Amino acid sequence: MSQSLRGKTVLASGFDAPARGEIRRFEQLLIILDDAGVIQETHAEGSARYEQLLSHARQAGDLVAQPAGTYLLPGFVDLHIHAPQYPQLGSALDQPLDVWLKTYTFPLEAKYRDEAFAERAYGILIEDLIASGTTTALYFGTIHPAANRILADKCLEKGQRALIGKVAMDHKELCPPEYRDASVDEALAGTQDLIDYITRHPDNSENRVKPVVTPRFIPACTDELLGELGQLAGAHNCHIQTHASEGDWEHNHVLDRHGMSDTESLDRFGLLREHTVLAHGNFLSLVDMERIKTRKAAVAHCPLSNAYFADAIFPLAVALEKGVRVGLGTDISAGPSSSLANSLRSSLWSGRLLESGTDPAMAPGERSSRAGQRIGMHTAFHLATAGGAEALGLPVGSFQPGMIFDAILVDPEAKAAPIRLWQDLYGGDEILEKLLYGVTRANIAQVWIGAELCAGEAV
Repeated sequence: MSQSLRGKTVLASGFDAPARGEIRRFEQLLIILDDAGVIQETHAEGSARYEQLLSHARQAGDLVAQPAGTYLLPGFVDLHIHAPQYPQLGSALDQPLDVWLKTYTFPLEAKYRDEAFAERAYGILIEDLIASGTTTALYFGTIHPAANRILADKCLEKGQRALIGKVAMDHKELCPPEYRDASVDEALAGTQDLIDYITRHPDNSENRVKPVVTPRFIPACTDELLGELGQLAGAHNCHIQTHASEGDWEHNHVLDRHGMSDTESLDRFGLLREHTVLAHGNFLSLVDMERIKTRKAAVAHCPLSNAYFADAIFPLAVALEKGVRVGLGTDISAGPSSSLANSLRSSLWSGRLLESGTDPAMAPGERSSRAGQRIGMHTAFHLATAGGAEALGLPVGSFQPGMIFDAILVDPEAKAAPIRLWQDLYGGDEILEKLLYGVTRANIAQVWIGAELCAGEAV
């Protein structure tokens, strides 16, 4: 396929999951794109106009066929990434959360005052994520305005669809003196600066990068700052992201300080609204979930980091049954893998553990009373693609008309990659299952964002 698919007709075979719990397999599907990379029409083989449109695209030189034996999937949508933490990925995961933050994480994030360091680290991060299939990323930045602008520049330069927030954290008792906003006014000024920079950026005419109001979490912010950020988000109709009910300490801190849960407290500050993304949510009550649903907010489920730092598993199946919008996040770097495919796989085993229990000293059936906690591969695939996109209100995540063409091309025959399809034994959705369980960066031959090639080589 060529460097750009804009204005082309793509002949593709693969899978998507526009609705939760359902998989759509397509073979030799015609995907007709406009000059902005938006899908105008799709036509299945055998449909009324298929042969006519196929012939016309061939004659016009607009037909682009994917290589034989490869599979087209929607790009992954990662709802929770700490962009500055990428250099410490896989480090100090044996430490308690408070030690990990104070000893490792905050000092690392403070280094982003150095713009040269920010340039290097963010360039590597974005290239690696795109190559791993992450076409949309929701980023926490740092407190540094210049570094946050660099993150936006790098996303635009490399083509990644991104939402970026200046981390706001001004609480003098709970944030380190060397890494915090000096005042409410400074936190607000840095947030406004990033909003203005992104919305006015000359290379952002397609709004591929968006600003996000980002209180780190309630313990890191004074009540005054939380209220002001809520007003700022409302004034600009911005996305919002924060941590909520992640672990025992943070959850109990808010209960003690405000006499209510994170969800209720964020709501009263105007920070719980449509396109708010709450990272983790392990201790959300049913009442909290109902409030999140009512406000049309969402949860970023981060199963890998939960295993290391939350000491609890988010009740994903319960949240979905309640109608809460949920997507997946890697939580770089509390999650030790930058691949959202690993988060997808982890969402499957974490639900099984929550349902079945893990204590070998107890008999089967007595280890847990949390029945119905498992999800299936179809649901996990949806959460990693269209589900995450819905949480953000973005027209990506599937190959339906009206969606922007963000896609990854998976080559199961790639060298040094672990996928073995055994197509004489398996077919249909079983192929997708094997792809998702086995896919690595080596299998991702091409990555398209807005129908532009952002990773891999044109063929």
